[in-house]
Order: sequence, then structure tokens, then C-alpha cells
Amino acid sequence: MHTRFANGAHYGAYAPLGYVKDPDKKGHLLIDEDTRWIVEKIFSLALQGMGAAKITHALTVEKVPTPGWLNYQKNGTFANIYAGALPEKTYAWTIAQVKSILKDETYIGNSVHNKQTNVSFKDKRKVRKPQEEWWKVEGTHEAIITEEDFQTVQGMIAGRRRQKKDGTTQVFAGLVKCADCGWSLAYGMNRQNKSPYGYYHCSKNGQGLRQCSMHYIRYDVLYAYVLSRLQHWFKEVRKDEDRILQQILKSSGSERDLARKKTASELKKAQKRQSEIDTLFSRMYEDRVAGKITERNFTMLSDKYQTEQEMLIQTIDSLQQQLTQDTQETADAEKWIALIKQYASPAELTSELLNALIEKILVHEAVKDEDGNRVQEVEIYYRFIGKID
Repeated sequence: MHTRFANGAHYGAYAPLGYVKDPDKKGHLLIDEDTRWIVEKIFSLALQGMGAAKITHALTVEKVPTPGWLNYQKNGTFANIYAGALPEKTYAWTIAQVKSILKDETYIGNSVHNKQTNVSFKDKRKVRKPQEEWWKVEGTHEAIITEEDFQTVQGMIAGRRRQKKDGTTQVFAGLVKCADCGWSLAYGMNRQNKSPYGYYHCSKNGQGLRQCSMHYIRYDVLYAYVLSRLQHWFKEVRKDEDRILQQILKSSGSERDLARKKTASELKKAQKRQSEIDTLFSRMYEDRVAGKITERNFTMLSDKYQTEQEMLIQTIDSLQQQLTQDTQETADAEKWIALIKQYASPAELTSELLNALIEKILVHEAVKDEDGNRVQEVEIYYRFIGKID
């Protein structure tokens, strides 16, 4: 069993949605071009800020076939469920199905095993194992979803909160952080005034910890500021999309330029040294054949240069990846602009909107300016592109 785990092979009865079993290699998965679009659609809706419930509703309304129905159509399985069933059964998605797909690393090319076990030798009921006991093998098959999009969705899932008992939802839940300690800001209510109001404060300051300052900010103040910034970017993108794209790319341009030049210089130096070592190896071999160098010295130098050569290969690969980051930054900026264009200029904030466009909001401690006015810095880090305000 452990050999199977180590090989990352898939031995389930059915291939996951979006994949088919490789007929030529047991345990290997191939992308199913007929159904991959369903997986891509589910993750695309999640990246737009939809939760599992809304995605389930969208799939049902659009009559997207479920994995069970597709297996029935293809293999005749689950006939007890689908044979003679009403047409609605074809696209009867559940929230649990959507959540399972969104959390499944199969879709980024990984195989994860040993996630559950029996209660006991006699009790065959399944229980979930702790995550540290799972067996994960990366890169076992072609991915349908990029690692970046998958991790973005996991962050959005973690940051999403359910509706409170009074019917309200804290739209900033999971997004607001302390700029100094990094902890989440806790939400509270001031009910002592005639008009109660909500506010945030550093959770490391509360609960008697007092390990950080208050970082107090009223909910309505934060709400108004974030809404105004999003309305600004919606307006600017509609006005001149190309200019905003260039502005995003240049927001930290000078620092990137310096880093890029340094990386290019280091890459050139490493490649030059790699070429020198290749030449040295050639000369050493010729000297060994000609008897100009002893076997002992040849082996010693060969080991030395081979070690350096292996380190250079790793260094060159890392530097080349850094240089290709510019291309990724452009793609990320275009992705954010495409995402923001999907929404009309908002009149109000929702959890869906915020989770789709914003990665985190950092709140600094308020200070007094020279006129005695309270001033507070709030930094917004947008998904894919970071800070641009």
C-alpha cells in the first residue's frame, strides 16, 4: 500500500471529475477534455467570490451535469439512482460536492492518500485522519487548475464566515489584519451610545493579552474607505484600462528594476562559470588520457567541480524563474482587471465582492497630526497585484 502511495497512483473505482483513467498506465490519470470545463467553471466562480452554496445554485440553474450522472452515462454505474429518474436528477448538485472539488489537490496535479481509515477492525465506519498523516505526492499527473488559483481559493474559503444569528454578516471577516503584529482584528459593538456602532480592534490587544496596541477603527469608517477605493478603481478601469494596467505594473517599478538587473547580472555570472567548468572538465579528461594528471587528482578535482556544477544548475534555474516573474506579474494584473470588470460599480460592499478582489486589509495604529487631528493609515492589498493605492 505504501508503495502505491509513494508512486502517487490513483486506484479509486472512478476517476475524479475532469479526468479519465490512463488505459496504458495503471493508476495514472489523464485530463478528460469533455468534462474539464466543469472543474474550471467551479474554480472560476469561486475566484469571483462565490461560496459553495452559490456555486451549487449556479450549476443547478445552468443544468451542469453532476459527476454521478456522467459516470452513469459513461459506465452505467449508479443505475439504482439515475435509471428512470427525473431529468432534474442529472444536475442535482450538492454543496458537499462543490466543497470537495474546491479542496481537492488532484486538480493541481497532486495525489493525496491515506485520508481516512476504519473506526476499528470490527467497525468498518470511516473516520477522517489528521492531515499530518495524509500521504501526498506532487506532480503525478497534469493539472487542470494552477497552483496559484487553487491557493487563492483556499484562502478565500478560510476567510469566509457564515451569517450571524441576527441575520447580519461581517463583510470584512478574515480580511482585516493588524499592520504591526499581523493578527486579525476582532469585531466588537459599542452599545453604550444612543446609536450603537461596530468597530475593530487588534485581537492581540484584547482578551487581557495587551501584547499589541488597540489599532481601533470604526466599522463604518473602514467600510466607507474601502468602498470608495473600489469605486475609484472600477471607474478608472472603465475609463482607461490600458493606463491602469501600466500603472499597476509600475507601482513598484523602480524596486523591481533594480532587483531585475541584479538577478540578470547574477544569472550571467553563473552561466559564465558553468561554461568555464564545462571547459575545465574537457581539459581534465584530455590531461588524464595523456597521463598529465594522476587518477587520484583527477577524481578529487572531478568531485569538486561536479559539486559546484550541481549547485550552479540549481542557482541558474532559480534565477531564470525570477526573471520570468515579470511575465507572471503582467498576467496577474490582467487577471485582476478582468475580475474587476465583472462587477458593476458597487453601491455597497458584500463578502463575495471583497473576497474576490481583496487579499487583506492592514490597519495601522491611529496617530495625531500637528493640528491634533486623528489620522490613521489603512492599506489595501488586492488579489493578484498587491498594494497599488
